[in-house]
Amino acid sequence: MSLNGAITDVAGIRVGHAQNEEALTGCTVILCPEGAVGGVDQRGGAPGTRETDLLRPMHLVEHVHAIVLAGGSAFGLDAASGVMRYLEERKIGFDTRVARVPIVPAAILFDLALGDANLRPDAEMGYQACLAASTESPAEGNAGAGTGATVGKVLGMGQAMKSGLGTASMEIGGGVIVGAIVAVNCFGDVVDPAHGEIIAGARSAEIGPLRIGAPGYFADTQSVMTSLIGRTTIGFATRENTIIGVVATNARLDKAETNKVAQMAQDGLARAIRPAHTMLDGDTLFALATGKRRAEVNIVGAFAAEVTAQAILRAVRSAQPAGGLPGLAKET
Repeated sequence: MSLNGAITDVAGIRVGHAQNEEALTGCTVILCPEGAVGGVDQRGGAPGTRETDLLRPMHLVEHVHAIVLAGGSAFGLDAASGVMRYLEERKIGFDTRVARVPIVPAAILFDLALGDANLRPDAEMGYQACLAASTESPAEGNAGAGTGATVGKVLGMGQAMKSGLGTASMEIGGGVIVGAIVAVNCFGDVVDPAHGEIIAGARSAEIGPLRIGAPGYFADTQSVMTSLIGRTTIGFATRENTIIGVVATNARLDKAETNKVAQMAQDGLARAIRPAHTMLDGDTLFALATGKRRAEVNIVGAFAAEVTAQAILRAVRSAQPAGGLPGLAKET
């Protein structure tokens, strides 16, 4: 099976971006107009979410019609209203008999410290993202919810790096596909699980002319946290963080199993981010199951972690410099 390496390889999934490149913020919509069983797993101490409780088992609604990922901190949750308008115009939603109510969970990241903090994703931006949605491979790096994303902020924004949004997919047998899309805006560093080395993160105070990745370039967030400066300043570290994303599969899963996939996908985040799930992050991963292929939930969940890690690596490797911060896309 030929794949494009994107979450849109899962039939029934469309992705659209909208962003303000001057303000360095944006949103990404993952549309599933035919409906998909939804799940969520939220970790970290600083989440910003909408409509996540209804995704949990024992709650009424089984299917969702879109997921919104946005910058703008809590202001960015307004983008979901535009997505609801788009879906309502097309008579897509949960049938309450008096109206069809689109089910649109959302999560945000904090990007207000880069670009213009007075301009945030809103309902109109969410609507425009829907108009742009397609089954083509979505843009990566400085696009959509990744437009203002950064990584490695233990020493403040001045020594952080530009990050972005990434996507990945794989076929795991029997025609079952698992894909992920992730906006990477973490407090910690991004590491390649293949060798455990930092590829993007907090930069040393004195880097001089060093090229990204050269010895001494990275401060190593966990090393800083154990140093005197880390122990005395960690409580004041920048709070402009959070990783948000979606894993999708064409597997046939119930609501409890879909939530399990979201939970297992967080393992991919932990493999590629060091440290992950801190009190300064609001890490949230959604899961969507379109129900086309029979599959075993443990297998789907195991590979959901794999594609999540891959999407994180692609997010930083595709990131262009912006807001005075370096990005890997210009260096490699």
